[in-house]
Amino acid sequence: MTKAKKEKTTGEEEEEETTGTERSYQQLITNLNPIAQPLASRKVTKKIYKCIKKASKLKQIRRGVKEVQKFINKGEKGIVVMAGDTLPIDVYCHIPVMCEERNLPYAYIPSKVDLGTSAGSKRPTCVIMIKPHEEYQEAYNECLEEVASLPLPV
Repeated sequence: MTKAKKEKTTGEEEEEETTGTERSYQQLITNLNPIAQPLASRKVTKKIYKCIKKASKLKQIRRGVKEVQKFINKGEKGIVVMAGDTLPIDVYCHIPVMCEERNLPYAYIPSKVDLGTSAGSKRPTCVIMIKPHEEYQEAYNECLEEVASLPLPV
């Protein structure tokens, strides 16, 4: 019984941590770059994180500017997710242009730390590409729909 109680308390702590990041969404928005458009809403951001977690378990993500750039040039399909708090913006400001040229959906989320964490990394990550896979196709399609419906910057 003691073990079950301990497991329940750790589960509750995990839930508190995730709600803690939800509350700080407004705080995270204050640190955004001027080019961070289209920005995913809190709800869409949460869906994207879940999709990234599923994809990273199956090794279906591309992480980092160099790797994502390489596979966009090769013509790989997927959803590109970028962190809006990356400085300097010169590091990845060319990625949205590449995505628009190849009709890839892309979105910004508020935090590179949360992006890296959702990918199972201890390091912050500024760009991730989620590749489609049949194991998490439903979650991927939901994210694809949401991201594609976001208005592109003018």
